[in-house]
Amino acid sequence: MSIKNEQFFLVRSDVLPESMQKTLDAKALLERGKVDSVHDAVQKVDLSRSAFYKYRDAVFPFQAMVKEKMITLFFHLEDRSGTLSQLLAAVAESGCNILTIHQTIPLQGKANVTLSLNTSGMSQSIDQLLQDFKRLDFIDRVEVVSSGA
Repeated sequence: MSIKNEQFFLVRSDVLPESMQKTLDAKALLERGKVDSVHDAVQKVDLSRSAFYKYRDAVFPFQAMVKEKMITLFFHLEDRSGTLSQLLAAVAESGCNILTIHQTIPLQGKANVTLSLNTSGMSQSIDQLLQDFKRLDFIDRVEVVSSGA
């Protein structure tokens, strides 16, 4: 079945079959690093591996499906050689993917950069990301312009 023809339904957890609920529990254990393998996860929730593999790509927590994973940040940077490169390296290191970049012409030793980021690959909170950016000596200011994260 192609992705275009897939249908999704919102179903209360109390009416989900037990194997689907246990699949969600096993996936959560794996995502949070509470277990080392699928084998450990299914054993911990008392689910067969075949049931896990049957449902793993078909059931998702509601929050995972509706959570938007984009943020737009405004940076006020010192105009020094390599600052934009260092900022982009810090973004990549955080696990974010850059969607758009807009940089102004530097005036009076300062430049403004606006980045729209996909945060789905990030392993830290937005607050922690902002704190990490503020620690960089060439960033005078960082502000959240918009966020769906």
